Amino acid sequence: MEYEITLVSAALVMAAGLLAGFINTIAGGGSMLTLPALMIMGMPPEIANATNRVGIFLQSMAGSHGFYRKGKLAPVDILPTLIPTLLGSLFGALLASFMPREVLKPALLMVMLGMAILMLVKPSTVAPPPGTPVKTMREAPAAWGGLFFAGLYGGFVQAGVGFIIIAALAGGLRYDLVRTNALKMAITAVLTAIALVVFILRDQVLWIPGLLMAAGTVVGATLSVSFAISVPQSVLKWVLFAMVLITCGAAYFS
Repeated sequence: MEYEITLVSAALVMAAGLLAGFINTIAGGGSMLTLPALMIMGMPPEIANATNRVGIFLQSMAGSHGFYRKGKLAPVDILPTLIPTLLGSLFGALLASFMPREVLKPALLMVMLGMAILMLVKPSTVAPPPGTPVKTMREAPAAWGGLFFAGLYGGFVQAGVGFIIIAALAGGLRYDLVRTNALKMAITAVLTAIALVVFILRDQVLWIPGLLMAAGTVVGATLSVSFAISVPQSVLKWVLFAMVLITCGAAYFS
């Protein structure tokens, strides 16, 4: 595989990784920065997509660990959310073998636009106010469906899946945005690990640029955890809203 690593390109991927790790931890859409940075080095899209998963996995692990240390991620909450997402991921991976990714692109756009509209019209739907009781999967079956769709989309294409996870966790199970982001990182780590194994077996991961970018994403995710916990939820809500709109635009024109 022909690609070139220079001081400039190494700095570029690390900087893109740092910023992506920060915004992925509190919102999503960081791959809009990292994928182009990898392709600038000369990688074809499918190799950049595979290599990008190294940074996503390590930033998700770093973010999950950071939230856990701060007492915002309870291990008991993770397993119930993983069951539907992993089932969806399996079906998504199978679908990816037979269907063009453009099939699910309109669905992602509708979910993200729906989130943006709800956050303007009825913000408590996606950003529950403090003190809102958390629901179980049995009490909120719609959240099970939302997480299944998140896994389906994540197994299919990955980019933008964080927004669907947020909609299911905050909108369906009524987690506040800090705990929503903590659980989102744990779920993303597991989903990405599965995809990464596939890409490694297919010899599509370029480890040197992948690890350079991962170094940036881990730092960004670590810094983002402290930011997410220290700022008011209203700030997190508007960061999420801005990233939803930016990602919608990028997905529409891509």
